[in-house]
Amino acid sequence: TRWSEAPGVITSFFRTFIAAVVLSVPFLRKRSSYKSIKMQHIVLAVFAGVAFALDNALWATGVTLAGASNPTFLVNTSPVWVGLGAMLFFREQLGNRFWFGLVLAIAGSALILEVDWSYSVISGTGSLYGLMGGFFYAGFLLVGQKARYHIDTVPFFFIVLCSSSCVLGILALIFRYPISGYSTSTYLIFVLLGTIMTAGAWLAITYALGKLSAAIVAPIMLGQPVITAVLAHYILLEKLDRWQIMGAVAVLIGVLLTQSARTFLSKREY
Repeated sequence: TRWSEAPGVITSFFRTFIAAVVLSVPFLRKRSSYKSIKMQHIVLAVFAGVAFALDNALWATGVTLAGASNPTFLVNTSPVWVGLGAMLFFREQLGNRFWFGLVLAIAGSALILEVDWSYSVISGTGSLYGLMGGFFYAGFLLVGQKARYHIDTVPFFFIVLCSSSCVLGILALIFRYPISGYSTSTYLIFVLLGTIMTAGAWLAITYALGKLSAAIVAPIMLGQPVITAVLAHYILLEKLDRWQIMGAVAVLIGVLLTQSARTFLSKREY
């Protein structure tokens, strides 16, 4: 995404559209077996697709503005928002450890944003987009988990990708972003993101949502920002100062605390 010359919305549109084309093959092969899917579950998948679209658009835009590391750290605050969503919508009880982790994650996010804004408004805005993307990432995980109880992996993610492509296409029209005219290397990046990163990696995450709870899947993804930061340092030559590193560590510890608190409570109730 960082190497793409296109706006974040366009990059996200192409990655979801290309992934939808790839998944259309296995989807159409077994379309006769999907007749039992209820409309209410299709609607859930569509809502998950809307959340997926907004998450990708905000994160990709943030990466374009602020680099790969900080927006990726902030978008992965999603387990915190998953916990809050579980409390608000599923009446889940949250203990003191969760709230301490929440405060720590928010403090770390605020530190990253403050440092980025001290460098430039553009960099700070990019990191803020990453944090906002985390809200919709959490929405995708929560709604996706509900839908995956009733829909198999391929049809669920195909619906998600189709609805995401529609939302991102509409956003591209609203903001008047051009669909064509980019370099060959940019289109190759679109293909790479659509086939490997979306049709491949995200399909695996979607499969996991049907086997594990969103509360478990979300923290597993915490390896992503760490790997991203390391690769960004060596490949993109991005550097984090000590305050940004402190903020990132606070975010990771806060997210782990919120998750461990929810895991402890679920085991105790069991």
